[in-house]
Amino acid sequence: MRRGPTIDDVAERAGVSRGTVSRVLNGARYVSPAALKAVERAMRDTGYTVNQSARSLVTKRSNAVAFVLSEPQERLFEDPNFSVLLRSCTQALAEHDYSLVLMLESSEAERDRVLRYVRGEHVDGVLLISAHSGDSFLADLARGVVPAVACGKPGGAGASIPYVAAEDREGARQMTRYLVEQGRRRIGVIYCPQLVGGQERFQGYRDVLGRRARRRLAVAAPDYSYTAGVTAMRELLAASPDIDAVFATSDLLAAGALAELRRAGRRVPDDVAVGGFDDSRIARETDPPLTTIRQPLERVSRDMVDVLLRLIRREPASSRVLPTELVVRESA
Repeated sequence: MRRGPTIDDVAERAGVSRGTVSRVLNGARYVSPAALKAVERAMRDTGYTVNQSARSLVTKRSNAVAFVLSEPQERLFEDPNFSVLLRSCTQALAEHDYSLVLMLESSEAERDRVLRYVRGEHVDGVLLISAHSGDSFLADLARGVVPAVACGKPGGAGASIPYVAAEDREGARQMTRYLVEQGRRRIGVIYCPQLVGGQERFQGYRDVLGRRARRRLAVAAPDYSYTAGVTAMRELLAASPDIDAVFATSDLLAAGALAELRRAGRRVPDDVAVGGFDDSRIARETDPPLTTIRQPLERVSRDMVDVLLRLIRREPASSRVLPTELVVRESA
């Protein structure tokens, strides 16, 4: 049976010692540029591939990162933001020869499974997406189980975890100011207090309206979903039938709100203006197209990967906050 190429084959082809090839495979430390180039060419010529399990024993690294989504499986396919983050993080990690492992932790059993996997050193770090306030997994990561970076600013037990986020509060201010400038006087809000960024967006809304941000004009939704937007909009209309604008703090919530307004016979934007947050694919597909706040998710993804890899290499790294942009379409 024909065997695959070995380190010795690579060393012979490159004209270097076996130890030099080993050093290249383990990070190219103390190897001259000429020897490094010769080894890389020999690996291509011979078709040699690294035995990752053996390499991990030496480097103490798996060259894998967990992408942990704190949502039920169906939300991965419903919310286009998650697919953008997943694709962009995968691409950014691949540039550094890292693999991505997708994991869901929407139940206690799933959290325990994810935590066992992480503690078992199967991954070098965690990219935490859509964390919920009070999630015990946040507390475990904050204790330094493994290097971790959150998408959005975590609160509570996860406050010490580095994060990359859009300017949630300022983005909400941008949207609320815009609605006020359009002459809207009874502006409601649909927000999600338990999700990362939810409270920040609600506070931005209140920053602009002050005393006009009455309790009956605010509805807390359980998640950023279409169904939650429908239900919340129904509650808003029941509590404040004279409402003339609503800021939904995600595009999916806004899409649900649009559907409920249509069912109730309210014209958008003539009777009620609607604003969202994300500038996801959904914002361009609603009827009418959605005025929203754009958060740079692809840049968020790449910065999350950059911060995490710095932490894995034990280099200085800190949280990053990225600017948002108002995108005006036909809904407001």
